[in-house]
Amino acid sequence: MAKIQNNVQNKRKIKKFFRYLPVCLLLVSIVTLGFLHFLNVLPFNYFLLIAFVFLLFDGLMFYLILGHGWKKRLLGTILSFVKMIAMFVLLLFSFDTFDFLDKIKSDNYKTENYSVIVLKGSSYDKIKTLKNQTIGLLKGDDDQGLVLAKEHLEKKVTGQYVEKEDLDGLVEALVSKKVEAILIEDSEKSILEEEHEEFLGLEKVVYQFSLDIPIQDDLVKQVDITTHPFNVFISGIDSYGKISSVSRSDVNMVLTINPTTNKVLVTSIPRDYYVKLHGIDTQYKDKLTHAGIHGIDTSVKTVEDLLEIDINYYVKINFTSLVTLVDKLGGIDVTLDKPFRAFYDEDGTIVNYSFKKGKNHLNGKQALAFARERKSLARGDVARAEHQQLIIEGLFDKILSKNIITKYSDLLNALEGKFVTNMGTQNITTLVKYQIKNNPSWTIETNTLVGIDSSQYTYSYKRKKSYVMEPDVKSLDYAKNLIRSLAQS
Repeated sequence: MAKIQNNVQNKRKIKKFFRYLPVCLLLVSIVTLGFLHFLNVLPFNYFLLIAFVFLLFDGLMFYLILGHGWKKRLLGTILSFVKMIAMFVLLLFSFDTFDFLDKIKSDNYKTENYSVIVLKGSSYDKIKTLKNQTIGLLKGDDDQGLVLAKEHLEKKVTGQYVEKEDLDGLVEALVSKKVEAILIEDSEKSILEEEHEEFLGLEKVVYQFSLDIPIQDDLVKQVDITTHPFNVFISGIDSYGKISSVSRSDVNMVLTINPTTNKVLVTSIPRDYYVKLHGIDTQYKDKLTHAGIHGIDTSVKTVEDLLEIDINYYVKINFTSLVTLVDKLGGIDVTLDKPFRAFYDEDGTIVNYSFKKGKNHLNGKQALAFARERKSLARGDVARAEHQQLIIEGLFDKILSKNIITKYSDLLNALEGKFVTNMGTQNITTLVKYQIKNNPSWTIETNTLVGIDSSQYTYSYKRKKSYVMEPDVKSLDYAKNLIRSLAQS
């Protein structure tokens, strides 16, 4: 009797299972479709097609599971679980995409990193030991970051503050012991280490701090990026870590994208191009790389002035971004006309890489060394800019390849927090939909500005002439015409 009752109960449970399974399948389909619609990365006709296939499949499962015959029910059950697993994977991809898009932001602030430096042989070892001592800093009443840095330091230690006109004046005051310490932003410290070699080895850092400085981001110039050409400025800063940190911009590229002809023009500007920095009232020009010290807005507007164009959007990356991105993509391929050697500083250890003529497969560290090397190249900064273009092409090829789906989540995780852009989520999803719908084959053209090697005074370092590249007028005019031509074709 008990056995009969158990059989009856088991049959009831099986009937409930077959009754509720199609309902669960339908609910999962509705949730998945709802999330895909909310994500807004699929063209509408693609979304409708997916919805139709989902509902058609669910209808078939209802027929099999609720119909007569164990074979049909078993087939329907297996297919239902297969579909639910597939939708679960799809939801994971969707959640990753949503999380990634949600965290995309522009630089509405910049991070300035300050150091308090004393002479290496001095007895000062902590910020408190500088109490009532003389501290030097750059003159800059109109520099919000420097004003805030001084206020921060005054709360930490009382002392007498002496302002100097330039970086050399700061170093001279420290070496001659007219001041016991100097306050300096790390990007300016990097300029000192590059231009004032004797400064290396003299300094000892006793205190460091960072400040987030709000900036006015009015740089966006919106266009319909599926029907109108637009320009994107790529800024690669020479630092690791926090992407919002101000730093020299070693990579300066303008991508001119024409969605109607599926053409991309990559215009590279050498880092040492001698230009007028936008918004800085001075008789001195400066290296383009130093525009990054003043923020991404200064870099963008300086390049706009130089090329006489509107830059619609920007993307800012750093060394960490490139290394991680290339590694997560499984490496990239570049093709060289001639071999060269590059050097990579890995935690104080110099690693030597050799790149052969022809095809080279690069991992993240190799890609960074490839993109940064210039001293071993006969054409110096111009050749480096061309190598950076090859890196961009390699990234394009990998990201747009069919195999990217297997690395999709890793790619999003690699990019998260590694770049900032003012394109906005809507523009990015519009681009994704455009690529999915049209699957265009992009043609990439490259151009590198050239100039004349020279030695000039710069705004960032006024006491001593530095190496700069004075723009070649013909090269500059050619670049302007090339951008206009692609935008109008």
